[in-house]
Amino acid sequence: MGDLKNIEVPPFFICPISLELMKDPVTLPTGITYDRDIIEKWLYTKKNNTCPVTKQVLTDLDLTPNHTVRRLIQSWCTLNPSSGVERLPTPRLPASKSDILKLLKGLKHPNLQMKGLKRLKDIVMESETNKRSMEAVGAVNYLTYVLHNDNNNNTTSSSPLDEAIAILYHMHLSQTGLQGFLLKTGEFVETLTRVMQRSNSYETRTYVVMLLKSIFEATENMHMQVTTASSKPDFFIELVKVLTDQISQKATKSTLKLLINVCNSSGKNRIRAAEAETVSALIDMLLNSDNDKRMSEMVLTLLDQLCQCAEGRSELLKHGAGLAVVSKKIFRVSQVASDRAVRIVHSVAKFSGNGGVVAEMLQIGVVGKLCLVLQVDCGGKMKEKAMEVLKMHARVWKKSSCIPYTLISSYPS
Repeated sequence: MGDLKNIEVPPFFICPISLELMKDPVTLPTGITYDRDIIEKWLYTKKNNTCPVTKQVLTDLDLTPNHTVRRLIQSWCTLNPSSGVERLPTPRLPASKSDILKLLKGLKHPNLQMKGLKRLKDIVMESETNKRSMEAVGAVNYLTYVLHNDNNNNTTSSSPLDEAIAILYHMHLSQTGLQGFLLKTGEFVETLTRVMQRSNSYETRTYVVMLLKSIFEATENMHMQVTTASSKPDFFIELVKVLTDQISQKATKSTLKLLINVCNSSGKNRIRAAEAETVSALIDMLLNSDNDKRMSEMVLTLLDQLCQCAEGRSELLKHGAGLAVVSKKIFRVSQVASDRAVRIVHSVAKFSGNGGVVAEMLQIGVVGKLCLVLQVDCGGKMKEKAMEVLKMHARVWKKSSCIPYTLISSYPS
């Protein structure tokens, strides 16, 4: 579309939200017409349930194409080419629910499956209306069928499994739809875990992590179902592989967030995560100086959770750089990161502080960092944790020459 600054556009051609010429006018039940892309974002992406102009609550979110206004806009564009106005093409209508359902039913027939999946992927990418229509006609059930029954061993090109996962991800399911995953089939998490095991596609594995993250966030109040679904060792093993493969920052952050949510829900999950060598992967990430602030905070938050169990602390101490890199992050990243690092040191000192560990903490400078915490203006809880650790092992540390003279006065009596 050309520059419309030098021509007066009829006001009823303008979208009330974007204040731009409408390309695909649709009308809400309130009678107000908007550009389709704009109102879909308002309703579906931003999760609003009111008409932006009238403020009326919408019980019906159906968008009716306003063909009359569209034709008037197209005619007006045709009459004003000299002003740089280009004729708008006729927009493609959203797919009908009956057409979507026909394609979904075809997924159970091997000779129609791949073609149907590719068409459904195109449909779901076209508009928010298509996404909602697919969810409404039960696309999740049909796509789950594909995931359960995929026997394709071709690892060189896209498989039905990859296409089905891409569609599920791009559907951007509602909270109700996400909760339905866990309620309809308790083995859905196991199914997605198998997808990660079988797929060689980084994109597919990223989509699976994003789906799992969304499911667990939508079901945070369904504690029992979440704990049961995620307590299998393979689940954690596959998530750790995503971290170690360094697919992308998006995949890494989503995996960290997912693991934080899952480990927060149960002590059993923390043990499973520790046994899957999550701690070693996290320490290696902290050793990578390319991490941004948020990622370092998430890594330390997850390490803090895992160090609440003996298995997690053991894995931290087994890694040659474990304690050293955690201590190094104190005052190097952010207040949140420093707090989590001190909590980790506290857990280790309190529950795993044998003679060798205590000596190592002194040698690598952990004790000096804790003394520094007492001097710096930081959170009260953080100071309390540092003070408690220093008091625990005062007999071993206080007379050591490894503590700088300037910090002796800060050492608790």
